[in-house]
Amino acid sequence: MSAVLAVVALVSALGAALFAVLRLRARRGIATASQLATYDVLHTAGLAAEPLRAGLSAASAAKAVRHLRALVGAAGLALVDEVEVLAIDGRGSHHGAQFVAAAERAVAVNRSTVLGESELRCDRVDCPVRGAVVAPLIGSDGKAVGVLVAVADDQPAPGLVQATLETAHWASAQLALAELDSSRERLARAEVRALRAQISPHFIYNALTAIGSFVRTDPERARELILEFAEFTRYSFRAHGEFTTLAEELRSIDRYLTIERARFGDRLQVRLQIAPEVLPVTLPFLCLQPLVENAVRHGLSRKPGLGMVSIEARDAGAECHITVEDDGVGMDPAVLAAGIAEAARDSSDDSGQHVGLSNVDERLRSAFGDGFGLVVETGLGSGTKVSMRVPKFHRHVRANG
Repeated sequence: MSAVLAVVALVSALGAALFAVLRLRARRGIATASQLATYDVLHTAGLAAEPLRAGLSAASAAKAVRHLRALVGAAGLALVDEVEVLAIDGRGSHHGAQFVAAAERAVAVNRSTVLGESELRCDRVDCPVRGAVVAPLIGSDGKAVGVLVAVADDQPAPGLVQATLETAHWASAQLALAELDSSRERLARAEVRALRAQISPHFIYNALTAIGSFVRTDPERARELILEFAEFTRYSFRAHGEFTTLAEELRSIDRYLTIERARFGDRLQVRLQIAPEVLPVTLPFLCLQPLVENAVRHGLSRKPGLGMVSIEARDAGAECHITVEDDGVGMDPAVLAAGIAEAARDSSDDSGQHVGLSNVDERLRSAFGDGFGLVVETGLGSGTKVSMRVPKFHRHVRANG
């Protein structure tokens, strides 16, 4: 009897455990069918987006075409420009010449079209292709850069047409973002070139004049200054790298100040307060150096007697806070604001100070976001203080060697 009771108790316990597991699974609810479908679409779109963000090319098309076909749900899918089929997945590869001809027409009129069986004739008796939807891929300038061709094994249904158009619209957005990224990179390079052009005529002339004054009186000092000048120009005119580290920028600034001290003598005083832990922080190339040059050139060179330039970089949790301050002549804040606005509109402005500030501000915002621009405090006879915040880590920013 006791054995029977034990078996009954065991069965009851197992039943209770099974019921608890079933309730637990029901409560957790991995996902509904619609949630799973949404996840699949988003995941597939993400896989297609990454190569498309590199622009439309044979390489990016080859990586994206399979995922785009899954989004459309077509028997085959091709990415085509006006010259060739860049990539195709599924059916229809032997219709490449017809796809290119259709792409030329679609790009010319910037309009989608549906191809019927009569427009896709071929010599293959077993060819399953009966139609195709051709949808333009639009670039950031509003012009078609290629087409997306969805292949059908029957006359294209309205659902396939709509899916193709929507996918082409989404793919166009990714390509436009790729063009925007490329434009930003070109703009950043152009802005750095503008800064280099600003540096070269003023600083190089003054540096060589200062070095020349020591050639006869102190040849060893002249030799040291020439080496500092060579390293400074090597860094300032390097051909690669949109970003650098705070340590590298400060090293170049030290060379600049060494040469300027040879020119100004004891009139130029420098104070540095740099937290060691922020030295590896990455920031845009030639971002801090122009601020120091402005402090010397526009603040102290016009001030009689001694002048102080202070550079501070401190640890602020997830950020590095940097300030460049001088006790020079300063300027009217309204005049400065107007000058910066004018420099932003016209990069040919030769005032130097305005171009440098506007340039650095724009590149900081482009790299880290609108919350990371320059803050300038100044007044007539009160000197100038320029501050910036730099995030210690940013996934899209990396220093170049």
